[in-house]
Amino acid sequence: MRAKFKAMMKYCKFFGVLIIFSAFIISCNSDDDTSISLRDEEEVYIENAEDIEEYLSTHFFELVPASGDNPLTQEIVIDTIAGENADRTSIMESDDLKMKEVTQGEITYELYYIQVRKGAEESYQPTKADRVIITYAGENFNGNEFDGSNLPVSFNILGSQGPGLISGFSEALIEFKGASGFEENEDGSVSYNDDFGMGVVFVPAGLAYFNGYPSEYEPIMFKFKMLAAIQMDHDGDGIPSYMEDIDNDGIYFEQDEDIDGDGVPNYLDPDDDGDGVLTIDEIEVNDANGDGIITEDEIIFTDTNNDGTPDYLDPDIAIQQ
Repeated sequence: MRAKFKAMMKYCKFFGVLIIFSAFIISCNSDDDTSISLRDEEEVYIENAEDIEEYLSTHFFELVPASGDNPLTQEIVIDTIAGENADRTSIMESDDLKMKEVTQGEITYELYYIQVRKGAEESYQPTKADRVIITYAGENFNGNEFDGSNLPVSFNILGSQGPGLISGFSEALIEFKGASGFEENEDGSVSYNDDFGMGVVFVPAGLAYFNGYPSEYEPIMFKFKMLAAIQMDHDGDGIPSYMEDIDNDGIYFEQDEDIDGDGVPNYLDPDDDGDGVLTIDEIEVNDANGDGIITEDEIIFTDTNNDGTPDYLDPDIAIQQ
């Protein structure tokens, strides 16, 4: 495995069970000393890319009224361009189809997603370190659903102890925003304004579960509605978790993100430099506009000795004091 993945695994304590990062699963049996050989990642991606582009060229999507116990107004339905639908516009030709490049290891993936609606302009757009409230349906390209919820579910994109949502899903979610507001109903449920983000992402196996269920070397898709996004500060140190990715590579649980080398990545470490002084006591935070969203200009990163390293990352400051 690549070095970055090894470093990531070192800093992950456990994994959850629902749409969790499991792109690489290796099973070993100590009794017979056998193991599963994984296919070449690039070879799998080339096949997946062809399958995804063929699917996008032979299918269309439309919005239909929600049914069943889904409290939201519309849902996205995808169907084949054939028969009475022969004149429909393919997903590949739709103005709503977007693509972004996602580099993982040595492979740069093209990640396609439909952005039916981005979401309310004034709403917070999440990073990969944040939490989202969504409804979703995970399906394979045969239309079989393997996971999902018609009712709002909260997910940490990153996770509180390591990887959270699979990378292909998280990379799509951070391109959307939530609703402009919501109302609490008498039964305790919540009704969101009908301007939340809506989309579908088509995920190559290498950005999903790779050889594990439900990818099994095949691409999958997630239909989703982004109802809300919440900025996260996992360790409560006053610095939003997304700012604790020191090298800004989108990975929060590798060695570079553990300044004091204690095995706890910065976004989970309330004392980032391990000097015995809590990070929150070495910075000044002021949510000037009171919106609950902390931006970099609302934090003063004190540098007592003017050495270019802020106090919360400088263990020498505590010694001097």
